[in-house]
This record gives sequence, C-alpha cells and structure tokens, in this order.
Amino acid sequence: MKTLWLLAYRAVKREWRSGELLILALAIVVAVTSTSTINLFADRLSRTMVLQAAEFLAADLAVNSHHPIPAEWAEHAHSAGLQHADIVQFSSVVMAGEEMLLSGIKAVSKGYPLRGQLKTSTGIDSEAEVMSAIPVQGEAWIDQRVLARLGVELGDSIDVGELALRMTRIITSEPDHKGNFSSLMPRVMINDKDLPATKIIQPGSHVHYLRLFAGDENSVRQFKTHLEKQLRTGDRMLDVFDNRPELSNAITRAQQYLGLASVVVVIIAGVAIAMAARRYSERHFDTTAILRCFGLKHRQVLILYVIQLTIIGLCASAVGVMFGWFGQQGLLYFLRDLLPTRVAEPGIVIALSGILMGLAILAGFALPPILRQRQVPALRVLRRELEPLPASAWLVYGLALAVVVGLVWPHVQNIRMLLLTIGVGALVMAVFSAVIVALLSALRKTVPGIAMPWRIGVRSITQQWRMSLAQILAFAITLTAMLVLAQVRGDLLNNWQQQLPENAPNYFAWNVFPDEWQAFDAFLSDNNVESKGIYPIVRGRVIKLNGADLRAQVEPGSKAEQWLDRDFSMTSTAKLPGDNRIITGKWWGADSVNEVSIEQKIAQQLGIAIGDRVTYAIGDTLLEARVVSLRQVEWDTMNPNFFMIFAPHDLDQYSTTYLTSFYMSSQQQPVLRELLRTYPHVTLLEVELILNQLRKIIKQVSLAVEYILYLSLAAGLMVLFAAVYASMDERIYLGVILRSFGASRAMIRSAQLSEFFCLGLVSGLLAVALSEIINWSVYHWIFEMDYQPIHVLWVITPLVSAALVTAAGMFSSRQVLKESPMQVLRKL
Repeated sequence: MKTLWLLAYRAVKREWRSGELLILALAIVVAVTSTSTINLFADRLSRTMVLQAAEFLAADLAVNSHHPIPAEWAEHAHSAGLQHADIVQFSSVVMAGEEMLLSGIKAVSKGYPLRGQLKTSTGIDSEAEVMSAIPVQGEAWIDQRVLARLGVELGDSIDVGELALRMTRIITSEPDHKGNFSSLMPRVMINDKDLPATKIIQPGSHVHYLRLFAGDENSVRQFKTHLEKQLRTGDRMLDVFDNRPELSNAITRAQQYLGLASVVVVIIAGVAIAMAARRYSERHFDTTAILRCFGLKHRQVLILYVIQLTIIGLCASAVGVMFGWFGQQGLLYFLRDLLPTRVAEPGIVIALSGILMGLAILAGFALPPILRQRQVPALRVLRRELEPLPASAWLVYGLALAVVVGLVWPHVQNIRMLLLTIGVGALVMAVFSAVIVALLSALRKTVPGIAMPWRIGVRSITQQWRMSLAQILAFAITLTAMLVLAQVRGDLLNNWQQQLPENAPNYFAWNVFPDEWQAFDAFLSDNNVESKGIYPIVRGRVIKLNGADLRAQVEPGSKAEQWLDRDFSMTSTAKLPGDNRIITGKWWGADSVNEVSIEQKIAQQLGIAIGDRVTYAIGDTLLEARVVSLRQVEWDTMNPNFFMIFAPHDLDQYSTTYLTSFYMSSQQQPVLRELLRTYPHVTLLEVELILNQLRKIIKQVSLAVEYILYLSLAAGLMVLFAAVYASMDERIYLGVILRSFGASRAMIRSAQLSEFFCLGLVSGLLAVALSEIINWSVYHWIFEMDYQPIHVLWVITPLVSAALVTAAGMFSSRQVLKESPMQVLRKL
C-alpha cells in the first residue's frame, strides 16, 4: 500500500506540472468554496446564538406583552433571587424646532441591561464607554441619526410627546438591539420615570412592554416554569430566536436561498468535474494497460487512481475552504445590518467538514469514469482500439443524485420540500434542455448558407451537442438567476410605487385618542387633506372556533398556527371599506350585533366558514362573534385595511385608539408640523420610510445571493474549460487536418471564435427569455402587478455572455494552433 501511495503522489506531481489536473482541481475549488462559504456563515450564526444568547435578550429570560406587566411578577422574581428590569418600546415623532423625525422610543428602568453591555459616547468621534446606569430624568440618549436628521447637537433639547428632554449621549451599542422595522428607526432612550410626562401612552396605544429577568441557571429555570403558568393571552416568553426576528426570519431565509444557490454551483461544478475526470480517465487507459503488464491487479489499479483522486481532492478542498473563509466574511459584510454587532468565529470542525464535502463531491461526480480503469485490458498496449465499457448510467446518475440530495437536505430538512426542490430543479433542467436542443436543431439548419469559418464553428457545436448542452445549461441557468435577482432588487418596489394612484396615501397616523379623533379628522379636512377613513383599533387574538380550541385543530408549524400567535388590529364600521369586496355572505344591517367579516385567505387557512362562531381574546375578556361574510382585500392601495371587521358598536366597550391614512404633498409640510404640535402623541409613519427599509433588506439579501451566483458563473467557466479540454484531442486533429488542406491560422481561429460566440449568444438569449418569463410570472401571479420588460437586456445580455464565453473559450483552446501538424500526424 505504501508503494501505491508513493506512486500515486509522483503521478499527481507529474500531471500537475503538465497541467492535466488544473480544470479538475479548479472545479473542486469552486464547489468547495461555495459550500464552505455557506456552512461557515451558518456556523458563525448558530455559535453566536449559543454563546451570546443572554446578551441578545439583555437578560436570561424576558416576557413581552402589549399590556402592562403585573407588578407581582417582579416581586416574585425578587423573592426568587432574580434581578429584573423593565422596558417600554413604541414609535413616536420627536421634534426639534421645526424639524421632526419618526423614532423608536425606548424607556428603560434602573438595572438595564441585565446582560450584555450598553455603550454610549459623548460625541460622534469619541470613544464608546460601557454604561453602568441609564439616562437620568430629563435627559435622553440618542443614536447619531437623530442628530443628523434633526440638525441638532448634543446638549440641545428634543420634544418627546409633551416632554422636552436634553440629549446628553450618543448610543453606540445596545445588547438587545433588533433588526426589525421598529428598531431600524432612529433610537431615543429615556428613563421610564419620564414616560408619564410625555403623555404619549393612552389606553389602546400600540406599545411593547418587556420585563427582563436574570440570575443563576437553576433559579431562572424554576422561575420560568412558574411564570409559564401565569402568562396571560398575548403574553410571550422570549428566547433568543423570538427576540431576534432578523435572525430567525430574514437570516434563516437568506441562509436557505444562499444554500440552494450553492447547490446550483456544486451541480454546475460537478458537471465540470465529471467532464474533466472523464478526460483524465481516458488519457490514462494506456498507462493502466502498462501497469497491468507490470503485474498490478485490477483492484490495485483502482486503488492507485482513487489515491490520486484523494490527493487532488484534499489539496483542492483545502484551498476551497480557505477561499470559503474569505467568502463568508463577504456575506457578513453584505448582511451586516441584519446581524448582531459581534458574531462568533467559525468552528474548526466546520472547516474540516468542508474538506470532507469536497471529497464527497469528487466521489459523486468523478468516481464513475475512474471506475472504468478496472476494465482496461493489458492487451491495449498492443491494440489501442480496445477500450473498457462505459460506466453504468445508474451508477453515474445515482452517485451524483446522492451528492445533490445530501447537499439540499440541510437547507430544507423536510422530505416533501426535498422532493419538491429536486423535482422543480429536474423540471427546470428538462425545460432548459428541451429549449436548447431545439435551438441547436435550428442552428444546424443554418450551416449550409453561412461562411466557412462559421460553418465549421456551428458544426462543432451541433456535432458535440451533449457537451454544448452542458455548457449552455451552465451559463443560461446562472445568467437567468442573476438577471431575476438584479431586477427584483432594483425595480420591484419602484414599479410597485409607480403603479400606485397619483394621490395614494403617503402617511399613516395611529394612536389617535378616542376623545379627539373627530377633531383630528376635522383638522385634516380644514387643511385640504383627505383621509381614507378613520377607524377604531382594538387588538385581539383568535382562540376558539365554534367553542373548540382552534390551536388543537391546526397543524403545528403551519401558517395557521402563526396566525393564532398574532395579535390582530381589529376594527368596527358600518360601511364596507372601498378596497374590500364581499366574496361570500352579506354585509350587516344597522341592528347587527356580535358579527364579524373576515378576510378570505386567513379564513381559508384557519378553516373558518360562513356561520361559524369565532372567539377572540381582547385583553382579559372574550368576545364571540358570528362570521357573516368573507372579504377580498386590496392590500397594496396604502389605505387602512383589516383582517377582522366587526359590526358597529361591537368593540365600544374596549379601549381603542384610531387609525387613518392620508396624502400630504411636500408643499404641505407646515401643515404636517402643525398637526404634530397639536397632537404630539400621534404616531406618524411615512410610507417612503417603509419602502426604503424594504429596499435595503432586499438589496442586502439579493447581493448576498448574487455573491454566490458569481461562483456559479465561475463554475460555468469551469464547464466550458472542461468541455474544451475534454475535446482537445479532436480539436487538435481537426486543426491539423484543416491546416494540411491549406487553411490559414486566421481561418481556424475564426472557426473557434464563431463556435464560442454562438455558445455565449445562445446562453444569453435563453437567459433573457427565461428571466422575462419568470419576472412576468412573479409580477403577475404573486405581486399582481403589471410587468414592464427591459428591452435593452435582449441586446446587452447576449452580447456580454457571448464576449465572456468567447474570451474564455479562445484562451482555453489556444493549444490547438501550437501543435505541429507533422508531429500530430505521426501519432495517428
């Protein structure tokens, strides 16, 4: 065995110097770089969650509610030896002179944070300090965006509701700072004893109350068990994933997209590996025959080549893991605003698993052609026409499929999703292949009527149609994905915004108090601002259907269960809103009582039908209402819309605030400032702010996915190189024959150029066509928007694709003209 290892090492060393292994090694590097980038990134996130879980909460345990948290819970925590602190969070407009800014207000009590560190500074360029206290009464700590957007400095005052607070420090880091929309707003931290003086919070206001607990592990565990029995409807016990929605939602989805994109890279790189391994195997048939003559057995020959593959795989995988480490640093940069400030370093085990992954990919795609070496007869030394039988198709595709399944599974972890993903992938490949074969067939018919160099190039494509199919597939799939991503990132929200009516509402106002909603509406009317209806808001949760616990009737982890965990903003009105249409049932009359109209999609998901009785938990009380209609709602009109609408007066006994939306032009900013001075507790949200945050998230996630797709493009180039090298002998023989019949070097290079240009052009055209179909489908069926095609892509994409493929192809085939015709002919 030692002799075989030594022989294999020498063979690999010799063949590396000759360039035989370059394509195979590069394809492995690309595949391992892709998988390692994703795995190292995911490992860093999971390790961060474990190592810094308490810091993410600023506590060991937390309870979140829309209602004030009972004082006795704090007393019980104190008696159990636990520390506790309170947080009250809400959105409100802060003002400085004539300037105003929607901000996230965070009122904290003494002792915050219980875990982690709160850091502030005394200036933008000053060094951050770890704080052991909270803002004193009369002061506010702010993030630097407040200073920039309001045009103020530290020491100036801002108005929070009816209270003026002096800004004394800049917040640089909060342990429990989240990446959801509320927390992405500029932040203002105040002492919770100042909260009553702001007069912002009134019954029915949309507020988050949090109570934090910390202590030794056993005490926290016992207190948690006790507290679970005390939770009210709407209360939620938080663990780290609950408290970090940007990690459990946006990042989880991003990881899935990135992971599946990396699988595409591996499959494309796998095609290159298979092509390179096939050429490597065929070029070693003579070597194997000689080794058989020297007495090596079939098994020893196979072991020799497996050792060579192992050496190649280990070296290339190690390089891929190194590139993967740099790659995950890039992902962290792209997704930095969705991640915690400090992220743990990846584990060494994950890095080592990247090497094992490389060996698995190599085995899945390269082993079948290598296994043919077992069948090479010793007689081939004398009769070179003797070749081993090709590998079984079941073996070839079976091993490759096993590798793909192994790669896809961690990103779906569901048999149904696994089968769906592989099935959809196979369908896409089949459709692509059928279209490409049709295009190649059409291309073949053009051969007789074109110039000689182009005739030779096109004939080369059509005669080796299987290799051409693989190359076009690799490029077309990658370019399609990149075009779709680029358009979604750049145009989706802009197109949606352009399709809104000219005077669509651009502001939402909520937390309007019950005793002033009429005056608020009159203020808008007096200033020629049309509101889109003003509605009372009560927050409630669906708990029962026809008297039975609804949670027991829904599938765990389903969308229906998510609806049951949500507090709905519910309203009551006598008039059907203009953006709503009754699908089944009827609207109520003037004397209707305890009746509800439900949005049709949520009703379908919860299994609710006309005539059912639904029970809602509103605070500590229950309300049962009969379903009298199901509605279709146009959500994208920027008007107030609701899942649950009750009959008039059904919600009168509950604490309410009012919600409205309206359009206000830039020339009406003085009116807006006067509105906020008159009603300082009203929360005003500018629609453009929401769109900017959505653009930012879409851009970051799509850039991260596109980052992986560049590796897919590199894998496509590996397929091109592998295909060229796999047919290099035939290309050299063809070039020699053409030169023997008087063809010039320029003509041969023109033939090569035409071949690669056509490959790139077809790939680009196919990518544009399929991206347009996908984009139209997404816009039409998912977003229900009009799609505007970008016509210039039909010119730019094929030309860019043709230029890229031509440059790479001409570079890889430069050896064709270097060979001496006489030497090649003597070998025949």
